[in-house]
Amino acid sequence: MGGRGQRKSCGPARNGCGYCLQVSGNGVVIHLPGLFAEAQSNLKKGKGLQGWEDRLKISDRAHIVFNFHQAVDGIQEQQRQQQEGKNLGTTKKGIGPAYSSKAARNGLRVCDLVSDFKVFEDKFRMLAEHFLTMYPNLNVDIEGELEQLKGYAERLPPLVTDGVYFMHEALTGPSKKILVEGANAALLDIDFGTYPFVTSSNCTVGGVCTGLGVPPSHVGRVYGVVKAYTTRVGVGAFPTEQDNETGALLQSRGHEVGVTTGRKRRCGWLDLILVRYAHMVNGFSAIALTKLDILDTLAEIKVGVAYNVDGKPLPSFPANMDVLTRVTVEYKTFPGWCRSTEAARSFPELPSQAQNYIRFIEDFLQVPVKWVGVGKSRESMIKLY
Repeated sequence: MGGRGQRKSCGPARNGCGYCLQVSGNGVVIHLPGLFAEAQSNLKKGKGLQGWEDRLKISDRAHIVFNFHQAVDGIQEQQRQQQEGKNLGTTKKGIGPAYSSKAARNGLRVCDLVSDFKVFEDKFRMLAEHFLTMYPNLNVDIEGELEQLKGYAERLPPLVTDGVYFMHEALTGPSKKILVEGANAALLDIDFGTYPFVTSSNCTVGGVCTGLGVPPSHVGRVYGVVKAYTTRVGVGAFPTEQDNETGALLQSRGHEVGVTTGRKRRCGWLDLILVRYAHMVNGFSAIALTKLDILDTLAEIKVGVAYNVDGKPLPSFPANMDVLTRVTVEYKTFPGWCRSTEAARSFPELPSQAQNYIRFIEDFLQVPVKWVGVGKSRESMIKLY
């Protein structure tokens, strides 16, 4: 249920050289200091990450996250805590405020930065003043940030491309594999997620079209990535959460920690009502079921199969989060397999109880499970067909 997101595509190896090209699409909001800092950090790690500038393209229509967006994100979260006694659990990376600028039509895009910097500077000052008017206690170093942005304006042009034209060429040119990733979970989608505990963009499959400019007719297979149990970072309704020893075990064995914030993820039983709803929105061709091995030590395993509210069945996943907090979950209980699955490399090598667990998920969702993950390595991903 948790995670951060951006819209990007990964193309084929070019000229047989064995690397992929990544495109950060127009649906992304980009914090440039963070981008270059992460690139520098990756360089220090080695592992073939040199020459990343030749493998990254950024849509000229992508919006920019400024430092004051991040500061505003923190202020807003503090205000929610003071006024309502609860917050959204935002990462405070400025994503929401940047998308609010985009929606208010006063945001600035990559194409603005790499064009006439004087025009960009005037627009930046207006945007900063807009937020200063809204948040008088906001501390904005306008001159310092402009100086920093001027440096990025000189470094960015080789990375920037017309994302729509680039994708059109990729889709209509020589045959190639194109993988589109929405890194957020479906239930964090701004329209279809557990609003307001969501991100600020469309991270369901419709984002392929709106976030990259890909026509719907070009969308091919859609793969849902589903853990063998359910997790969530931060606050928000979580019907199958296990705030007990079972949840702690899943969190510990699964190393469930938020990548951006370092917060422990909340853990619970697999919620198939939630996954079925995600399938309704995305139309999964198949599922990759990950982290099955985390369940290896459990004597029994439960799966959420129905919601009830006030003693009555709930026919669909509710839009209202107040309703979701009141649901009781009906579970189907499975015997655990109580032995390691990490060495399994084919479906028949899995314990019969694990096989039955997987087949039940397929039957409930009416979607085939194509991959099963039983460990951290690539070799630990079992392909069923």
